[in-house]
Amino acid sequence: MRPLRISAISYLNTAPLMWDFEHGDAGSEFEISFTVPSRCAEALRTNIADIGIIPAAAYATIPDLVVLPRIAIATRRAVRSILLLSKVPLEKIHTVALDTSSLTSVALTKVLFAKFWGGGRTFHSMPPDIDNMLRQHDAGLLIGDPALLVDRASYYTLDLGEEWIRYTSKPFVFAFWAVRQDALHEAPSLDLAAIFQRSRDLGLWPRSINEIAFKWAPRLGLREDQVRSYLTENIHYELDPGCLEGLQLFYRYAAEIGALPAPPELCFLGAANAAIV
Repeated sequence: MRPLRISAISYLNTAPLMWDFEHGDAGSEFEISFTVPSRCAEALRTNIADIGIIPAAAYATIPDLVVLPRIAIATRRAVRSILLLSKVPLEKIHTVALDTSSLTSVALTKVLFAKFWGGGRTFHSMPPDIDNMLRQHDAGLLIGDPALLVDRASYYTLDLGEEWIRYTSKPFVFAFWAVRQDALHEAPSLDLAAIFQRSRDLGLWPRSINEIAFKWAPRLGLREDQVRSYLTENIHYELDPGCLEGLQLFYRYAAEIGALPAPPELCFLGAANAAIV
């Protein structure tokens, strides 16, 4: 049997999820590559990867995926790393540049405009360069590590996690682990759910968070306490019932406005790598 291929995201918020793959024994069982969220989804779609931390939106567009239970990149408050930045107040925004790095944040932006902020805007996909975005458009969507570094005082700024929760009172799920069903037979002896949950749990130990902060703070140009607070306060790593409610509501709203097709029913990986709907 060949090792399963993991496509992971090269952002700070995935570091706790990858802890045991990078610091423990789990990595010996897999081939691991890193990319941005949208390309991670494409790796699953094209069979380049077997397991990926996919944008939630990708589940609606890629067939035959199984979700690894209990693990997510979600938020129950302001998320800090998914921002709409604008030169003008919200009501004066007409054109929006959308970061091509993420499928879910793009769909969330469209949902917020259509359902809560007021429609009639036009959207344009662009690379995540906020200066260039705002030279051509009124507002720009910026995600991931670049959003953590932006000077919010220079823009009208909306945190999309915070806005979603303000209007719906539900958490928002940005990403989760998914595996292609046809890849499950490649590793029948591996308890994939347990392996990935253990890696997340070890990555959230205070000692692990401190090590991540020590490593990532100089890389990003942040203080260590800013990294720690982001990982422990802004990001929620449990795909719990509240998050599932928020995820289903997002799928419904996105389908209603045409931002996503209607997704298939969520299918989870159970015992002995069996799929459970």
